[in-house]
Amino acid sequence: QVQLAESGGGLVQAGGSLRLSCVASGRTFGRNAVGWFRQAPGKEREFVGAISWSGSSIFYADFVKGRFTISRDNAKNTVYLQMNSLKPEDTAVYYCAASSSTRAVLEDGDPDYWGQGTQVTVSS
Repeated sequence: QVQLAESGGGLVQAGGSLRLSCVASGRTFGRNAVGWFRQAPGKEREFVGAISWSGSSIFYADFVKGRFTISRDNAKNTVYLQMNSLKPEDTAVYYCAASSSTRAVLEDGDPDYWGQGTQVTVSS
């Protein structure tokens, strides 16, 4: 089992930045790919981006390219989502998810583990 815990959410003005963290505990995390997803009120959950277990492959949804950056530190069992140039439409609960399969944490995938989410609110 892998337990995931997101942190770093909050309220920020448009154009601002936040860095979310996804900390894992339990089984060895280093061999798990991690994806970031978000869900806004009244909307479907959507894929934001993902990183392979080694960090050598990183994927982004088109709407965050150039603004968001995913990285990981396996020594700290942590994956980060750096969010810059935030827009009001980025307001959502952000979740991290993990799986031994990179494909499972991509869009339309089926991750094995989910965190509880962290709220990000961007004011205009």
